[in-house]
Amino acid sequence: MFQKILIANRGEIALRIICACKDLGIKTVAVYSEADRHSLHVRFADEAICIGPARSALSYLHIPSVISAAELTDADAIHPGYGFLSENADFAEVCEVSGIRFIGPRPDVIRSMGFKQRAREVMEKAGVPVLPGSVGILKDADEAAGIAAQVGYPVMLKAAAGGGGRGMRVVHEPAEMLAQFHQAQQEAAGAFTCPDMYLEKFIERPRHIEFQVLADEHGDLEVLGERECSIQRRHQKLLEEAPSPAIKPELREQIFDHLRQAMRTVGYTSAGTVEFLMDEQGRLHFIEVNARIQVEHTITEATTGLDLVAAQILLADGARLSDIIPSPVRIRGHAIECRINAENPDTFAPSAGRITGLNLPGGIGVRVDTAAYTDGSISPYYDSLIAKLIAHGRDRREAIARMRRALDMFVVEGVQTTIPLQQRILTDADFLAGNYDTRFLERFKPA
Repeated sequence: MFQKILIANRGEIALRIICACKDLGIKTVAVYSEADRHSLHVRFADEAICIGPARSALSYLHIPSVISAAELTDADAIHPGYGFLSENADFAEVCEVSGIRFIGPRPDVIRSMGFKQRAREVMEKAGVPVLPGSVGILKDADEAAGIAAQVGYPVMLKAAAGGGGRGMRVVHEPAEMLAQFHQAQQEAAGAFTCPDMYLEKFIERPRHIEFQVLADEHGDLEVLGERECSIQRRHQKLLEEAPSPAIKPELREQIFDHLRQAMRTVGYTSAGTVEFLMDEQGRLHFIEVNARIQVEHTITEATTGLDLVAAQILLADGARLSDIIPSPVRIRGHAIECRINAENPDTFAPSAGRITGLNLPGGIGVRVDTAAYTDGSISPYYDSLIAKLIAHGRDRREAIARMRRALDMFVVEGVQTTIPLQQRILTDADFLAGNYDTRFLERFKPA
């Protein structure tokens, strides 16, 4: 068993990893920027070390500083959480060369899955349905226009090394292609240091559904159900639920079988998520693999009773999947997660500042993952997530009722939050009927 794990992250996910390590009897090292000196992950880790100034590029994304901190504190492993360096194959490789275990997939697998076109090819060979689109990287806007004419407009331009909505542009007609291609390419180069683009058919009103995978180093792999992530703004999720109201049992089992084959083919290990779009006819189309733990892993934990972060750690230490999870895994009830962000609930403008008052909800079926506290600050340097609020019930109706109760009792003073918007969503007739897609939030835009 690992003796000490360095957590290469901040905020609630850093605290979440600390909790898993404490349960396993493993010591922890927190790294922090100067802006996070008073953060809770610094307080509750066994050791803490400052790795640079507030800017992520000079601290949480600065590989030499993170590795130096691990070597200085004699950490045997590094957990990257999500975001930052979690899907950086070069970082995973440096860990390996330095004799430090990277808690996640192997570097070659991260690189392969991070290259979206390669991931498409793997899935297609395994029988997983993919959207029509380009084969390989687009040479230029002219090639993109030619392929778009074949698959039919509208199309989506996407960064080959991208994620999180960056480097993406919808093109509705040929006249838009040149400008949109160059804009997407510039954004991709800035965000991922890679301008490569590919193209897919654009689905006008899709649902966004993802499947949770967990795999060991001995060839065993399980799919732990799906999550519905369609309620989002600017390609960023705001509310998720598990299981999806739109997935029928036959389709679920079919996708499970395809994913087991595909992920075994690439030698996938650790936790990962495979994302799909569902069209208006109820067909699923693969879009990408996230080779890390997801923000919304909590609702899969609620419906399976598993600790996915602890599982990641044990799998990285060589454990067999059959020794840490039951077989078969049973899905129990329904769970919903609301991301409580420090944002204007109408415009989504960030609302950084000091939290002057805070009341966290509780009660049966409610969980809060947060690093927020009264007098703590929401920094303008990082994402605006204050907390993840999770409600679990015997069925969807009970989960919704518990989430409403929890939102009513969640008080954050000093900054604006998305709570009022999420309260409106939880009473919307279409949401209650499970009838929504990725354009759902458009109805809540201010006039």
